[in-house]
Parts: sequence; structure tokens; C-alpha cells
Amino acid sequence: MEFLGFTIDVATLTDSALSLLFKVLIALAIFIVGRWLAQKATTFINKIMVRSHLDVTAANFLSRLIYGVMMVVVALAALNQVGVHTTSVVAILGGAAVAIGLALKDQLSNFAAGIMIVTFKPFVKGDYVQISSYTGTVGEITLVNTHLTTINNHDVIIPNSSITTSAVVNYTALPNRRVDITIGVGYDANIKTAKDLILKLAIENPVSFNDPEPIVRVTNLGDNSVDLTLNVWTTNADWWSMQCDLLEQFKEVFDSEKIDIPFPQRSVHIKGLDQMITNMDQSQKIPMTKDTGD
Repeated sequence: MEFLGFTIDVATLTDSALSLLFKVLIALAIFIVGRWLAQKATTFINKIMVRSHLDVTAANFLSRLIYGVMMVVVALAALNQVGVHTTSVVAILGGAAVAIGLALKDQLSNFAAGIMIVTFKPFVKGDYVQISSYTGTVGEITLVNTHLTTINNHDVIIPNSSITTSAVVNYTALPNRRVDITIGVGYDANIKTAKDLILKLAIENPVSFNDPEPIVRVTNLGDNSVDLTLNVWTTNADWWSMQCDLLEQFKEVFDSEKIDIPFPQRSVHIKGLDQMITNMDQSQKIPMTKDTGD
């Protein structure tokens, strides 16, 4: 058969079209079946990770990552079936992955840190923590950053990579917490009386623990005061309220018992002050004279 001066072999063209159609159908079948298998495998892996007590956020992220890798393999297998050379495609994907990795290196480090946080759980949602100079209650934990709610209701967003490279203080990881209160009394005060008053108020507080029992010690002989430090245990939930109540009670009982809580004082010495005062006294004793004209 001729068309526009070209000889066309209909039989060959038909065979080629049928062969291409067959390959496309097989490629579609590979893609559809592969996607179905990837979904089933991802769901199964996600259930295993959740049952192993892995954090739900980390499990979902890893499941999506595994699913993405599987779909890339399925797509390459389907393209290879229709005659596309996947070697060049893999090279292009590799180059793109390197470029994307360099551009998003900070975000990728946050992702990796997020996986570590949700896996090892140095803190969980609701914990009261200190991270670097920020202190607050842990809100949302994502794979990129962590939200802290401060006591004055500020939302602090901290990148996860900075969390894994700094010290984290988790105040609520353990059920109980010690209250440490230091109060200074004057050097002329009776230290034993002051210690007994502090200890009595701590023991009588309804939320304080008797085991371990409260103790009061002299911790410093300062420039202006003798420092007494109380150590008393309570629950995390009662820590703040008990500390505030005790501070108020200490002030009231010290006022009633006439125990002085001194403020900083300084003695100032001026060199030559005595001589200056003497000269001023002598100048005041010199009689005033008035000139009279002739």
C-alpha cells in the first residue's frame, strides 16, 4: 500500500501497533497491580509499627515514605515494559534528588530530628519542658518542629534539629518534684527559731510529702543575710501553687515573729571626709566683717 509516495506495509504496521498496545496494557496492569500491592504493603507495615508502640506521626510518615519508594519502583517497571530506558530516568531522578536534598538540607535535618523525637520520646504532648532558653508546655509535635505554649500563652515554634542538639529539661517526666525555697534572715535573728517556723509551715502544708521529709539548712552566709533553704517534695501538679503559698506564709510569720528579712546594704567610705568636715566647721567660725568707707 502506497500513501503520498511512501510504501506502507499494513501487516507490519498492524503487528507493531498490536505489540505496542499489548505492552501498554501490560504496563497499565503492572502499574495498577503494583499500586494495589504498595497500598496493601504500606497498610500492613503501618499496623506493625503502631503495634510496636511507635508514635503515630512517625508511623504515618514512614508509611508514606515506603509507599513513595514502592511507587517509584512500580512506575519504572511500567515504563521499562513499554520500552522506555529507565537508566536515564533513574539518573535524572538521582540528580533531582541530590538537588532537592541540597536545597532542603535544613528541612531534611528537621525531618530526621523529628523521627528521633517521636521515636525515642524525650517528651510527649502535655509535658512541661525547658528547651534552650524556652520553657513551656509541649503542644503539637510535628516532623519539622515542636510547639511550646508558655505560661503567658505564647506559642513558641522550635525546629526539631535544634532540639536534638541541645539539652532538654523535662519537668513533668517524673510524677513528683522538689520545691526549693531560699529565704534570708538578718544576722541578729535567731536561726533556730527561723528554721523551726519554716519547717512547721512546710510540714503543715496539705500537699507536701512527709517521705522524704522536708528539711531546712543554712546554705550561705551572705553579705547582708543568713540564707536558709527549704527542700520539700510534692506532686508536679501542686509544685507551683505550694511554692507560692509557702512564700506568702513565710513573709507573714516572719513579720509576726519580728524576724527581719534584710535587703542589700552597702557601707560607703569617702577618703578625706573628716578633713572636709573640719575645714567646713572652721570656715563657719570665722566672723563676717563689713568694709566701711572713711
